[in-house]
Amino acid sequence: MDLDLRKLRYFVAVAEHQHFGRAAQQLYIAQPVLSRQIRSLESELGCALFVRTTRNVQLTPAGQVLLDEAYGLLTSVDSSIRRVHEVDRGVQRLVVGFMPGLHVSAALREFSVLHPDVELQLLPLKWWEQDAPLRDGRADVGYLRRPFDDAGLRVVAVGMESKVACLPVTHVLAGRRRLKTADLDGEDILDARTRRTSSVEEKFELIASGHGIALVPRTVAESYSRPDLVYLPVTDMAPVETCIAVAEGRRERLVADFVDAAVRMLGDTHVALAAVD
Repeated sequence: MDLDLRKLRYFVAVAEHQHFGRAAQQLYIAQPVLSRQIRSLESELGCALFVRTTRNVQLTPAGQVLLDEAYGLLTSVDSSIRRVHEVDRGVQRLVVGFMPGLHVSAALREFSVLHPDVELQLLPLKWWEQDAPLRDGRADVGYLRRPFDDAGLRVVAVGMESKVACLPVTHVLAGRRRLKTADLDGEDILDARTRRTSSVEEKFELIASGHGIALVPRTVAESYSRPDLVYLPVTDMAPVETCIAVAEGRRERLVADFVDAAVRMLGDTHVALAAVD
């Protein structure tokens, strides 16, 4: 079946508002029309997307899956339309995503020497979805830090980065010069499994107020120095790999030139050369 993007946008509006009336107001259509469109979508898919009550609507398990997929699909479509319009207007733009702590400026300067007329746009990436903007078109190239899902991506390793323990200055271990992982046994470590934070700043606020510690990349620690936190090397912890990544289907000259510039300017020499060979 062909998925109707208009109906998909209607579905997302209802899912976000959990109410047909409010969603209809946002969409500037009559509520009965919206209800018919959602029922038509459910009929086409062969499953219920919402549980309806007299006060609101709730997603079914199938509806939740569709909502998760819809965000990526609609973002990808919007990004494709944007690129078409840019080409039609003669605009050349490259969107570069980067993780907190990773500095991409050297690659930007090198790329601009080759393409001075290309507009460069930067997109800070979230740790829990750093690869997603490459898949849905929000970013053309990404400067990422493993782990991430590399399925469907072309990835070039450019370096290795150590991790450090981030502790409040009042912590019993704060006076040490270095640590081992065994020293952290029993500590409340803030990570994706224990507490999802929306930003580095939020995580560091929690740590500074005594709500746990974290293991963070060295460059993040260097970028967010503050007097109420200390950063200690963990000598027996494996480093993480830093990478340049693009979606498999992106073969444009601008994308390829940026990848080349990034490998030359951002990578550890031995890692970058091995990746290019």
